[in-house]
Formats: sequence, structure tokens, C-alpha cells
Amino acid sequence: MKREIFKSKILLFGEYSLIHDSMGLSIPFDLFKGKLTFHPTSMSEEERRVSNESLRQYARFLREQVEKGTLGFRFDIEALERDVELGLVFDSTIPQGFGVGSSGALVAALYDRYAFDKIYNDESITSEQIITLKNHLAAMESYFHGTSSGIDPLICYLEHPLLIRNKSAIDAVGIPESRLNGKGGIFLLNTGSPGKTKPLVNLFLEKCKKEKGFLRLLKKEMIPFNNNCIKAFLKGEIKEMLSNVKELSRFLLSYLTPMIPAPFRKVWKRGLETETYYLKLCGSGGGGYLLGFTEDLEKAQKELDGYQITVIHRF
Repeated sequence: MKREIFKSKILLFGEYSLIHDSMGLSIPFDLFKGKLTFHPTSMSEEERRVSNESLRQYARFLREQVEKGTLGFRFDIEALERDVELGLVFDSTIPQGFGVGSSGALVAALYDRYAFDKIYNDESITSEQIITLKNHLAAMESYFHGTSSGIDPLICYLEHPLLIRNKSAIDAVGIPESRLNGKGGIFLLNTGSPGKTKPLVNLFLEKCKKEKGFLRLLKKEMIPFNNNCIKAFLKGEIKEMLSNVKELSRFLLSYLTPMIPAPFRKVWKRGLETETYYLKLCGSGGGGYLLGFTEDLEKAQKELDGYQITVIHRF
């Protein structure tokens, strides 16, 4: 059965460090969603035109990949091209450039509808199939970012929290239940403007290539902080997690400053100084959402008065 709706995602931990084989933890996020349709209910004529034209351009890219045989699986490009001519659009509430999987949801929807012999999202899916699926989706998503891990469309397709142990081991995982009246929690902070993934990823890759000291620090500090955050969160060890989030936040502020929108660097620094909240990247940065962690949501919200905050998990 083909699915109608594809939810957005949030990579809680692993942004950038995943490139160097750190752990990662990604969760589906149902505040935003999208679907392929010929009859959108909430799009203006201009939005329909732009979406359809975007799909037309993307279909050209997929046609090239199909003809070169670089997708790694059979894809019904003729059916997609035919549907685009008939007015197909991606009717989505997922904001683009905000780090919550706008391209991932689109890729997942296209794979679900047009892939031949696709890997089905059901209880029998194996770890090996998850890795194969990730690689197939990465090949499709490379159109948007130049390079793709495949994680974003994978989480949008599977709709289940995923623990990325390394590049060759990914498992569906249970996460601690969000407590309705929990005092602390995780929140999204809206910067108000989209970020651009491709140039920031390229900047990071160049930094890793040219600055030997940075790569050493990334492996010695950023990756252990990131991995410790994941392990502590999954065990429900909140104080341990927050301690590592604090160090991860400090590292990002010191060494990946260009990824933090300039107007929010003081806000980021203030959280570290007051220890009221700690911020990290959500997506590649440069705009979009930031992720916040706090042991006292009420206190953090007062400190961040005037900013748009969305609580996504309580503990």
C-alpha cells in the first residue's frame, strides 16, 4: 500500500559529526507533513506552479541517474514525468531550510510511489535492509545537498526513531516517553529565516580537510560529547545528557560559529553563561530552527521571552 502523508523529522544528535561516523539519533516529528497530490487543498496557484516546476527539474535529475544506473534501484521515471505533466505537486507544511526534513519527506514520498521492488516499511525490515534503503534514498537526496547521508529521507520513510550506531549499523529504537508535565525538556527555537545546507556542508568539509587541528578536536571532543548525549538520553539519564549537551553547545559555538545565525550567537552564549538552557544545531544551521535543552522549561521560556519556541519533548 502506498502512503499518503510523510512527516518531518528532527535529528536530535549527530549533525555534522555523522559525516565522521559518530552516532546519531533521529525522530519523526508530526507537527509538519507533506504529500504528493494532483489536488492540493491549501496551495495558491503560484505555489502549485512553483512546486510542479521544482518537481519537473528534480525529475530531470532523476532521469539522468536512472540512465546512468547510479540510483542503485529501479525507479519508474516515466510515471513520475507523466504525473508531473499532469500537474503533480508536493503539498507540504514542512518549512524549507529549517532542518526538519523538507527534502527528506519529498524523497521518501517519491520513493514510496515510484520505486520498483521497494523495501517496505514493516515489522520484518532488517538492519541490512535499512542500510540499503538509506543508500538508495541518499542517492535521490543528493540533488538537494550535493551529498546526502540518506538519514533524513530514511526517518521520514520509516516514521520511527532511529539510532545510527555508525555508517553501517542503523536500528529502530525506543526513546523515553515524553512526560506530560515534565519540568525540563527539548524545544525548537525558530530563527525566523531559512538556512542553506549545501554551502555550509561544503564549508565544514573544507574545514576538516584544511585544518588538521579541527579534525583532531572533532574526533576527540565533539564526537564523544555527541555520543554521550545519545547514550544518556536513551537511558533517561537527564543530568548526564545535559552535561554533555552543554559541552557540545560550547564546542559548536567555538568551532562552528558560521553555522549559527549571527543574531542568535549572543542568545546561544547567554544560555551557556546562565546554564538556563543549551542550544545546538538542528539541521545544517545558518537559519531555520535551533534545538534547545533545559532542565527548567519555564525558566528557559522566560529567558527567551520574545522568541518563538516549540516544546517537542518533556522529561
